[in-house]
Amino acid sequence: MKPVEMTSGFRHFHEQLNELQRKLLEMSGHAEHLVDQAITSLVDKNRALAEKVIAGDKVLNRLEIEIEQLAISLLALQQPMARDLRSIVGTIKVSGDLERVGDHAVNIAESALRLADEGGAITPGPELEDMARRARVMLSDALDAFIHSDGAKGREVCKSDDAVDALHNSVFRILLTHMMEDARTITPSLELLLVSRNLERVADLATNIGEDAVYLAEGKQIKHHFED
Repeated sequence: MKPVEMTSGFRHFHEQLNELQRKLLEMSGHAEHLVDQAITSLVDKNRALAEKVIAGDKVLNRLEIEIEQLAISLLALQQPMARDLRSIVGTIKVSGDLERVGDHAVNIAESALRLADEGGAITPGPELEDMARRARVMLSDALDAFIHSDGAKGREVCKSDDAVDALHNSVFRILLTHMMEDARTITPSLELLLVSRNLERVADLATNIGEDAVYLAEGKQIKHHFED
């Protein structure tokens, strides 16, 4: 009788782990979608889409709570060890990062609404759109690295952050030039600078997830160059 109970308990534990991963996948897909929609609403001056992003953030908030509750239950009742422990703790951290990605998407959508009201004194340049594309790719790759325990891919995501930082600096210089040349561009330029800052933060959060993927796959901590 005892072996049957142990087998049943083991199966139940892994069913719960699978449910935790399913919820994280749902959350990651929704976070990526919100970032995509936020940028589209900015470029297309689409107020309805921007408002949809703002409303959609509630889904991420709900999923973060559900993931945290399930993860804490697994930690308390199952007392997992080694890789399973790293996976559960990592999932809690990643869900928190995804919730913050949603907050940054909302910030971008709010800037899109204000820019739509402002008119067309200035529009997002190719550098900002390139930055948005890179940040989205980083987020997607980081989540894929974590879900599949791919340490090498996680490291590549971390390396990609430098390019986004460089683009943020470039956007800042371009917008500063616009503001100095024409005072009418000051307000929209500041909004676009805020968008750039939020995209930089999305890339930073993707880097955090990439670092968690490395820890999950290899048991090595690379945050703050700790590995060195």
